[in-house]
Amino acid sequence: MRFLADESCDFAVVRALRSKGFDVLAISEVCPGVEDQQVIELAKEEERILLTEDKDFGRFAYFSGASEAGVVLLRFPARSRQELCTSILSLINREGSKLERSFVILQPGRVRIRRERDFEKKLL
Repeated sequence: MRFLADESCDFAVVRALRSKGFDVLAISEVCPGVEDQQVIELAKEEERILLTEDKDFGRFAYFSGASEAGVVLLRFPARSRQELCTSILSLINREGSKLERSFVILQPGRVRIRRERDFEKKLL
């Protein structure tokens, strides 16, 4: 599983995933300040699950087609930040390939996964 962390993603998440052997490309390291659409295109081209903490960007990414690879929107308030890395690693261990081609919202104690095909059904 490969990930792309946008600039809003806490770098602790990048370090935690890398420490477990995951391939994580961080926008802040490779092309800081790049436009959102370019981030989305990179996620699609490289088939990486996009990690973001920006609610608006998460929705934009999903509706712009980044869900072809997957989008994980991290919603952790300041009082729960210490749980963030453990929660994302737990999510990956539990759900694995379900994250691919899905829009996922991860919050303290809660996960919502919307598969791309579920969204397509609603449009039909």
